[in-house]
Amino acid sequence: VQLQASGGGLVQAGGSLRLSCAASGRTISRYVMAWFRQAPGKEREFVGVISWSGATSYQDSVKGRFTISRDTGKSTVYLQMNSLEPEDTAVYYCAASLSNSRTWSMYNYWGQGTLVTVSS
Repeated sequence: VQLQASGGGLVQAGGSLRLSCAASGRTISRYVMAWFRQAPGKEREFVGVISWSGATSYQDSVKGRFTISRDTGKSTVYLQMNSLEPEDTAVYYCAASLSNSRTWSMYNYWGQGTLVTVSS
């Protein structure tokens, strides 16, 4: 499956952005879809995941602010980010796996990343 992430940009603290991850090649219905992010000089970290059933799980720092959803018909996964903070600045990646995991190495397919910059 090929993944294409989009929707990043520059936003002020407290603002919102919605990232999209469009999949092609295979239906995403059989995959667990996740978002990871990597800030400059830091390791890639888990943001959130949505399972086959639509169940979601998030990193503590984004709970209540970020929401993952999926539109299987459009083969697209979304990351709605509200109340953005400067600490959310990073390149955001979408990923797909057959296993439900918070570990980036468990994901076989990756989008190219989209940069989110939050100014204070």
